[in-house]
Amino acid sequence: MNECLFCKIISGTIPAKIVFENESIVAFEDIEPQAPFHIIIIPKKHIPSVIDISDDDLMIMGTMYQVASEIAREFSLTNGFRLVINYGKDAGQVIQHIHIHMLGKRELGWPPG
Repeated sequence: MNECLFCKIISGTIPAKIVFENESIVAFEDIEPQAPFHIIIIPKKHIPSVIDISDDDLMIMGTMYQVASEIAREFSLTNGFRLVINYGKDAGQVIQHIHIHMLGKRELGWPPG
């Protein structure tokens, strides 16, 4: 966990443009945005991936989605946005710390990949 990029952002070792923070969640601007609006939402607790979520983590996961709702209102994402969780290499998960990509401020096509 000490080498986790997102854990270093949480600890302040690596700087980030934080848009939201509370006792359990941090949200910040992606450094390689894939849309005009691209925020990463992470739990402060290190959870490697979606398959590592335990019953004890369910509240944190729900809170992550509540945070997305708050961010959508704060940044006026009235035309819509997309929330994405990648799992594993084939899906493009690079950092082993569960996170939600929040993308918006342009039309997002379907299928995504």
